[in-house]
Amino acid sequence: MNFRTFFLALLLCFFSGFLANAQTPQFPIVKGFGGIYEIPDATERPDGTLEYKILVDLTSPSEDNKQISRFVDNVARMMNLHGLAGVSRDRLKVKVILHGGGIFALLNDENYKKRFEVDNPNLKVFEALEEAGAEIMVCGQSLIARNLKTSDLWPGVTIAHSALTTITTYVPQGYILLKF
Repeated sequence: MNFRTFFLALLLCFFSGFLANAQTPQFPIVKGFGGIYEIPDATERPDGTLEYKILVDLTSPSEDNKQISRFVDNVARMMNLHGLAGVSRDRLKVKVILHGGGIFALLNDENYKKRFEVDNPNLKVFEALEEAGAEIMVCGQSLIARNLKTSDLWPGVTIAHSALTTITTYVPQGYILLKF
């Protein structure tokens, strides 16, 4: 075998191994968003027999307002990761409270376009999260601080008295708090 043939065979082996490990993203609970991958070697996994109660405290603004916020998409990823591990949708209770700089992700298209010059790319993610059973809430205090009204927002959002009281209400009820 000459060097060229050997080199091509080596490249073929390398890329076939790479392609064998490549996976297509999966969306077991939140359809179309938060794509995740099976990890066959993982021994630490969620327990599909447990009920998971999760409160996401989302304050981070989008890094690029023309793209889906990675923090909003991460809620979908978290739900899909549980689903891929065998946690059924009815055993996954997710509430998301947005406040601070995170609330701009909830603007309706009209108001988002005024602020960022594009339609809101996050709204389809929020719709998919809602369809998957997540409850999306916004801090009423943050709305006032930013001079926003309920009519400025995506219609699927629930207005909370405050993020602080939402957290102090649900954590004692057994919700784990995740900060995004």
